[in-house]
Amino acid sequence: MSRCAQAVAVAATVPAAGVGNVGLRPPMVPRQASFFPPPVPNPFVQQTHIGSARRVQIFLLGIILLPIRVLLVALILLLAWPFAAISTVCCPEKLIHPVTGWRRKITQTALKFLGRAMFFSMGFIVSVKGRIASPLEAPVFVAAPHSTFFDGIACVVAGLPSMVSRNENAQVPLIGRMLRAVQPILVSRVDPDSRKNTINEIIKRTTSGGEWPQILVFPEGTCTNRSCLITFKPGAFIPGVPVQPVLLRYPNKLDTVTWTWQGYTFIQLCMLTFCQLFTKVEVEFMPVQVPNDEEKNDPVLFANKVRNVMAEALGIPVTDHTYEDCRLMISAGQLTLPMEAGLVEFTKISRKLKLDWDGVRKQLDEYASIASSSKGGRIGIDEFAKYLKLPVSDVLRQLFALFDRNHDGSIDFREYVIGLAVLCNPANTEEIIQVAFKLFDVDEDGYITEEEFSTILQASLGVPDLDVSGLFKEIAQGDSISYEEFKSFALRHPEYAKIFTTYLDLQTCHVFSLPKEVQTSPSIASNKVSPEKHEESASDKKDD
Repeated sequence: MSRCAQAVAVAATVPAAGVGNVGLRPPMVPRQASFFPPPVPNPFVQQTHIGSARRVQIFLLGIILLPIRVLLVALILLLAWPFAAISTVCCPEKLIHPVTGWRRKITQTALKFLGRAMFFSMGFIVSVKGRIASPLEAPVFVAAPHSTFFDGIACVVAGLPSMVSRNENAQVPLIGRMLRAVQPILVSRVDPDSRKNTINEIIKRTTSGGEWPQILVFPEGTCTNRSCLITFKPGAFIPGVPVQPVLLRYPNKLDTVTWTWQGYTFIQLCMLTFCQLFTKVEVEFMPVQVPNDEEKNDPVLFANKVRNVMAEALGIPVTDHTYEDCRLMISAGQLTLPMEAGLVEFTKISRKLKLDWDGVRKQLDEYASIASSSKGGRIGIDEFAKYLKLPVSDVLRQLFALFDRNHDGSIDFREYVIGLAVLCNPANTEEIIQVAFKLFDVDEDGYITEEEFSTILQASLGVPDLDVSGLFKEIAQGDSISYEEFKSFALRHPEYAKIFTTYLDLQTCHVFSLPKEVQTSPSIASNKVSPEKHEESASDKKDD
């Protein structure tokens, strides 16, 4: 599509354009189509509704089952502690060599039995499908979907493989000793080299030829509601060794196990689960996935293939949500927005639009300042116009429509981030800012007066009686706007760039639509913004 045609499509509803259909939108290109909303809007929330009859049943069963099960779990943990202590005595917190010999044989056998007994005492009925691969067949287990702290059942069923865990967990009394007994890979949040060291440790263990225990990883990195599989982190796939997918299902009428960012707390879930007569869980060991040469060199490709295989077996979709979306969700809640407003599918957005977490987090603050007065944490046309300090006009409606990707009449945070990156930031270059400044600087004195500012905005928005005094005062430090003030404001508010470029494109289309004898070469105005570039351009023209 030519530049002129694009401008007409973008500004189709400007009064001077001769098109009356406000709903007309530019065609969606494949890159834009790839930003369609995910099939599951929020995999980090769980709302379990318990009816009155069920509440009575839970209360009656809880009177008997809750104290019995709490005592049994405490007793089993106390019995398991001596075996865990024997396994880890005289061993450093971060192991250099694997625990072998009689200590491993005795303690592992006892801890596996006690682990199964503990989950049985909690009321879990575990059914296992498939064959567990040997360490030589698959050094790594990848378990999903990860939805609860009860997913530790997979570790017990798989024979107590090593796990990747935070260093702080190993310091917890009693539980920390149990964790160390499975020879975990400990991750430190304060060590800047922790990620590199963790990857090196995973590579060392998975390529040891069975010397170290197998490793169990939850590649999603956080808990979801099992409605989809979110992005798999590549850590378990970096070594390029075969992995065995492990599927986790909880086929119960009442969900008392899902532990998400919005929902029941740890204590509430434990009490609800302990008050059930039984809780069913299925652990399925799928066929081993062996990477090809391309996947060995690209862990993300290998991770996506394994995720697709697991999602197909589970019958659920995949999304590009990550733990970073959880952080944005928490931040949205702190900004008095609905928590789900922060969900943007961070992996996809950051990869395709070259954004980092800090940048997206900053945009969340800006979004909150616009949407704070609206219900539901979404931006309507009125809030959009109020934020830009501009009236609701056809041009503003068209700009709003470009942000509103799903045509629902409002802009959510995901659409806002994509809109800034795809529509506004590319148009907010130094060159465009200079051209826009020249456009406003009618008398070419290097400053924009309020009258000049008002004249151009009235023309570009098609509003002859537009009052821009509020916007002018926000930009200007005094009675006029210098280039540095204009540039600083434009960089802080890229939303305006599309309005200015739309006006410039319409002017270009108008010029090119005139007969050739009427078209004149655009004269180069004296440029007090970048005089060096002006002189260079003038000399080049003379040479031509």
